[in-house]
Amino acid sequence: MKTGYLIDMDGVIYRENQLIQGAAEFVQALFSSGTPFLFLTNNSAPTPEDLAVRLKHLGIAGLSARHFYTSALNTADFLTETHEGCTAFVIGEGGLLAALHERKIANDAIQPDYVVVGEGAGTMEKLTKAHECVERGARLLATNPDNWCPVSSERTRPGAGATAAFLEASTGRRAYYLGKPNGYMFFRARRKLAESACTGLDEAVMIGDTMETDIRGAVEAGMHSFLVLSGSTQFEDVGDYVYQPTRILQSVADLTDEIKTGKASNHSTGSVFNEKGFHSGKSGHRHQTDIFALHKPRPRPAMTK
Repeated sequence: MKTGYLIDMDGVIYRENQLIQGAAEFVQALFSSGTPFLFLTNNSAPTPEDLAVRLKHLGIAGLSARHFYTSALNTADFLTETHEGCTAFVIGEGGLLAALHERKIANDAIQPDYVVVGEGAGTMEKLTKAHECVERGARLLATNPDNWCPVSSERTRPGAGATAAFLEASTGRRAYYLGKPNGYMFFRARRKLAESACTGLDEAVMIGDTMETDIRGAVEAGMHSFLVLSGSTQFEDVGDYVYQPTRILQSVADLTDEIKTGKASNHSTGSVFNEKGFHSGKSGHRHQTDIFALHKPRPRPAMTK
């Protein structure tokens, strides 16, 4: 069977500004074996070109824009497919603005069809304008549900989910969240991956470090999922979730020999259940993934450390 890989980045390929040990060899194995792969990220701020340059500086060369699919690109695809000719008031950075511009989705600060929320640039002036647009009838759309994202082992930054939650609370309107774990992100990414496979694609596997987005999205999309323990999820926390990954790996380095030889490695374990009770390293919901009770406004979740 021809297998392709959708690969999360932060916590899987690098942490902060350091490659995870074995990540470069893993990507090289993908290249040398002709295995289709696509980096999948909820971060809407960078463009695919930005990400290729970043990984080059970190020590992984040979990547181009076609190897990346961001939540910004997913948002542009969604709006193009569902509402051709729409306009948007955007709270976000270069990657989101570029993706919408490329799809000819005009920026509109007067009577937009959508308020689109991504990472960054959330000044009070922009939030007030976005609030007014939603009150006048604009639909609220977020590129991803991340309330916060890790910057280092000691710091986090606000995410698009937190900004969208602010506007949900102020307007009483609910946002629609794209990006992982939304099925549309996985549908589009898998189709893009299949298009890059010259000989066709039988199966796609999601590799990620986060249960709430990477693994949940893969499970709901009917895909296999590999959880790596090099990022935000601890082994003892996996059993807290109803859904489970297909395999658990220490890092992507455990897959290198398997990709080279086509034979399954021994560096994996099956689904596990926590016998030590529930545990969370940080209070407050990281992701805005509850899609129930859409008629109710969502209060801002606790984000304290």
